[in-house]
Amino acid sequence: MTRIVLVAAVALIDADGRVLIARRPEGKAMAGLWEFPGGKVEAGERPETALLRELKEELGINVSEACLAPLTFASHSYPDFHLLMPLYACRRWQGTVTAREKQELAWVKPLKLRDYPMPPADLPLIPHLIDLL
Repeated sequence: MTRIVLVAAVALIDADGRVLIARRPEGKAMAGLWEFPGGKVEAGERPETALLRELKEELGINVSEACLAPLTFASHSYPDFHLLMPLYACRRWQGTVTAREKQELAWVKPLKLRDYPMPPADLPLIPHLIDLL
C-alpha cells in the first residue's frame, strides 16, 4: 500500500507578478531543487492552517486565510510515497519575506520558472501560474 503525503504549497505573487520559490537546503530530500513555499500537513490539520503556520515559520510573514486562493494541485508518485499537494495563490501578506531556515529565495517571473530545477511534482504547476499571470 502506498503512503500518501499531503503537503500544502503557495505561490506568493508580488506586485511585479513574480512568484517566490525557495531552494531546498542541503541535508533535506531533493536538496538544491527549487520549490514553492509550504510544508507537510500534520494529522488533523487543514491545508490552509498548515500553510499559515509554515509561512510564519519559514518566511516570517503573516497571511490571512482569506488571502489564500486555491489554484490547482499536484498528484505525483515518488518511489516511496505518493504526494498530494494543493497549490494556493496569495498576493497579500504582512511582514517582509525572509529566509528563516537558511534556504535561498528567488522572486521569478512565471515564464522563467522552468529555468530553475524543481521536483517533478512542482513542474506541472507552472502552466497554471503562467495562465494566472
